Amino acid sequence: MSPTPADDLWIRSFRPAPEAAERLVCFPHAGGSASFYLPVAAALSPAVDVVAVQYPGRQDRRHEPGLTSVAELADRVAEALRAAADRPLTFFGHSMGAVVAFEVARRLERSGSGPVRLFASGRRAPSRTRDERVHTLGDDRLIAEIRALSGTDSRLLDDEELLRMVLPAIRNDYTAVETYLAVPDDTVRCPVTVLVGDDDPKTSLDEARAWEGHTLGGSTLRVFPGGHFYLTDRAADVLAVLTEHFTATVSRGA
Repeated sequence: MSPTPADDLWIRSFRPAPEAAERLVCFPHAGGSASFYLPVAAALSPAVDVVAVQYPGRQDRRHEPGLTSVAELADRVAEALRAAADRPLTFFGHSMGAVVAFEVARRLERSGSGPVRLFASGRRAPSRTRDERVHTLGDDRLIAEIRALSGTDSRLLDDEELLRMVLPAIRNDYTAVETYLAVPDDTVRCPVTVLVGDDDPKTSLDEARAWEGHTLGGSTLRVFPGGHFYLTDRAADVLAVLTEHFTATVSRGA
């Protein structure tokens, strides 16, 4: 098996596991970065090779112009991931990352290298819409939105200068996800596991269940206590779901 493409701008590997039979690809939320998934890599390696997508406009890519289209993000990520498809892929995306993962999966399935499963976390089904215009708000109101969701590192929120520096990337992400819409016929062939907090202001249980219309492989819904970033408080439970998946996948392969 070839090594993880860790030197790629788009794909980051924090705990390389070159002998692992399976690879998990993680997609960050709006304003998030690849390092959000470092705890996942630490927990699952070396049994699973965990990599994370790094969008432009943040961390070591902060000087690059951001992208304001989920379609363009998906095109670029899909191209970068082709080198990572030397073993079965599983996708995990939270919030914006869920729809980016969905669109990347659709692109890779066309070339026969799609994921074996998509975990869609904290995001309504791709064709479910809301009139959200956070990306059009002024900086102060955008920051208030970020604080309300409690998904951004508190150290960043407390550093006014640093926060102002990353706001363009956050606004680009919000633009991308708030202007995204799939049609009801857009589907993936792989099964989808939907994860959601029972008090998520961004995704109702009905909107989460609607993912079943966007997969030909069947869907399951897992509900956890918590809000939009339930997964930070329920990390052990989410990891258990992932571990269950990889245990079953490896057993089937064997």
